[in-house]
This record gives sequence, C-alpha cells and structure tokens, in this order.
Amino acid sequence: MADTSTQSIQVSAPLERVAAVICDFPSYPEWADAMKQVEVKSEYSDGYAAEVRFVIDAGVMADDYTLEYAYADDLSRIEWHLVAPSKTQKSQDGSYDLVDNADGTTTVTYTLAVELSIGMLGMFRRKAEKMIMDTALKQLKRRVEALSTA
Repeated sequence: MADTSTQSIQVSAPLERVAAVICDFPSYPEWADAMKQVEVKSEYSDGYAAEVRFVIDAGVMADDYTLEYAYADDLSRIEWHLVAPSKTQKSQDGSYDLVDNADGTTTVTYTLAVELSIGMLGMFRRKAEKMIMDTALKQLKRRVEALSTA
C-alpha cells in the first residue's frame, strides 16, 4: 500500500511563475539536489511535458523512473503518475496544487503517494520522505523566489 504525504508552503511569486518553474523539467538538476538527470521524453501539442524520465540519487535511494504528467488548463494543478514500476517504486502518484493568494504570493500544496518495491526501515523512510518534501517545497520556493529577484 502506498504511503501518502501532503505539505504546503507559501511562495513569494505569482502562480504563473511557480508553475513555470515546476514545468521546466530540464532545469531540475540545477536546483533539486537529488536530481542527477531529467529528460522530457514526450510532449503534448501545447508544448507541456507528457512523459519525463528522472534519474535520482538521494543517498538512501537511487532510482531511474518515468512519470506521466497532466495539467489543469490554468496550471492550478499539475499531477503525475509512475508509467511503469522502477527499481525502487511499485507506484507513484502526486500533484502540485497552486492557489493564487491575490497578493503576489502562491500557496503550493504538494501531495505524494509512493509504494516502494523495496523494504525500508521506518527511520530511512522518514528521511527519504523529508528529503522529497524539502525538494518539492523548500527548494522549489528558493528557486522561484531567486528567479523572481534576478
């Protein structure tokens, strides 16, 4: 059974800028510590990535997997699922939900459900979960806000 985690953070940037960073998959290795390689394998007719391959090395876990993405028309929701089981994952479903706070900030809620194909002790699972959440939210916030001031 998949373990699900959800966390939120407020980013000092408009929704469009947050969504642009999330959708700029080839740049992930520049700001997401565990991402070693990211490759857009296919795109939709509107230019958004349909399938993206990730190679990660997070110390406690290394993997090579492909996610399929779907987007709300206004980019307020970006969701994905694992295309096929990988070395360490049986399944992965996740989403970014973006809420424009009408004050130049965006609330980003990250939800991730992962079923591992390998056994992992509780403390290692929690460490991996913290690393994933930190990347998904804190490093995203840092990247978006750094680009906003550049």
